[in-house]
Amino acid sequence: MTTHLGVNIDHVATLRQVRSAREPEPVAAALLAQSAGAHGITVHLRGDRRHIQERDVRLLREVLAIPLNVECAASPEAMKSVVPLKPNWVTFVPETREELTTQGGLDVVFLQAHLRTVIRELRTSDIRVSLFIDPQLEQVKMASRIEADAVEFNTGVYADLPPGNDPGPELDRLRESARLAARLGLRVLAGHGLNLQNVASVAAIPEVQELNIGHSIVGRAVLVGLERAVQEMLAAIAEAGA
Repeated sequence: MTTHLGVNIDHVATLRQVRSAREPEPVAAALLAQSAGAHGITVHLRGDRRHIQERDVRLLREVLAIPLNVECAASPEAMKSVVPLKPNWVTFVPETREELTTQGGLDVVFLQAHLRTVIRELRTSDIRVSLFIDPQLEQVKMASRIEADAVEFNTGVYADLPPGNDPGPELDRLRESARLAARLGLRVLAGHGLNLQNVASVAAIPEVQELNIGHSIVGRAVLVGLERAVQEMLAAIAEAGA
């Protein structure tokens, strides 16, 4: 099974918002990623709107031929903004204003009652739901019990290991969690901190159907262009699965 690539374009919007300008246009970036072979586009509609805005999501939904995944907090404010925009997927992530980027996975066990309610709300709007979680078996089991459609495993701990550290234990956790999620009928995704140097080991996990990657692709695109950066990542993922 070929592992798909979802490209997160948040940081194209970050560059735009730094100057409160009209460019670079994240919708144009999404279309370039699509033409380069990306299988999906991911954006994070944060409560503080530091990068992606509602107009971006609305336009992306109108022009993309590939699925649109919107990350957001599982809050009433987020639901009020996201549901009318009708993305294909919503991924619930933990969110605080102080963080530079998402830190850690959702505690689905602790939040189970609330998440069950919002998952049902999204289902009535024909929106599928993924939960961004750490690779822990109890979190996977609860994601299945509250009827999520998918889980996205946080690869941040693996990706942030200092050079020379053994990645084996963290990869084992990812593999075990992925196997369980697949057995429970959940779609399996992974992402956070992945780049051309570390993506192969995660892409090689048989149950992982899609990787969501943003910062490293956008950073590489500054040097070589977005289409080439997407194609390089697709090649690295394909080589891992060969």
